[in-house]
Amino acid sequence: MLRIAVPNKGSLADTASEMLQEAGYTGRRDPKDLHVIDPVNEVEFFYLRPKDIATYVGSGALDVGITGRDLLLDARMPGAKEMEALGFGESTFRFAAPPGSFGSVEDLEGVRVATAYPGLVDGFLDERGVAVDLVPLDGAVESAVRLGVADAVADVVSTGTTLKQAGLEIFGPVILQSEAVLIEAPNEADGTQTLVRRLRGVMVARRFVLIDYDLPANLIDAAVAIAPGVESPTISPLRDPTWVAVRVMSPRKDVNQVMDALYAIGARAILVTAIHNARL
Repeated sequence: MLRIAVPNKGSLADTASEMLQEAGYTGRRDPKDLHVIDPVNEVEFFYLRPKDIATYVGSGALDVGITGRDLLLDARMPGAKEMEALGFGESTFRFAAPPGSFGSVEDLEGVRVATAYPGLVDGFLDERGVAVDLVPLDGAVESAVRLGVADAVADVVSTGTTLKQAGLEIFGPVILQSEAVLIEAPNEADGTQTLVRRLRGVMVARRFVLIDYDLPANLIDAAVAIAPGVESPTISPLRDPTWVAVRVMSPRKDVNQVMDALYAIGARAILVTAIHNARL
């Protein structure tokens, strides 16, 4: 059986479980369950702390897992490698300090830097030849400077409001652009590629919709220029030989603009349908 590690809590947990369910796997029904077997798909799910998943997978104890890229790099487990970005759980890591304290990463040489991701930050600074005194914290990193335990911080940044409220400003380059990723152990297990294909199908279904519409046949080229599809639209004749029916996949985020543009050139009966899964 394929052994899959899944976050048991935190920001990645719900979406990871939803993706696996949409991919056809049977996960846990009780949030207290830490081990679930799906005999139909020949997989076992292990629900673990997100920070531990890279360790279990990198050691070979489990075959694959869903975790954050930040947590993968922070674990510094050479046996665990990223297979596929999963398109959710995005976050950005930056340095921050009181205004005017530091102008670049190199200015951090020898100072105290607080972070909840010491492995990630240490690896980033090692690549640039900068040695700092890392102060590992579990949370509330932005308070470390005010409380006198650090001179700068390295933390997740969304709008930067929390850092500003703590009297800090961002400086230096982006440490990491993170998101949820599928990781695998050193040796690929049976069923891994099936899992990857299924998850890719879920991601396609989340990014695209199907658009169906009727169109005067002489406007096909104009319509295809607006919505070219993944490969090419499906075009079918209608009873009226001067009209055709068109079906095309289109990015979900652009669907209203595409519908407006198609209507403007003469398309009618424009319908949008969600895609539940796909294989491309």
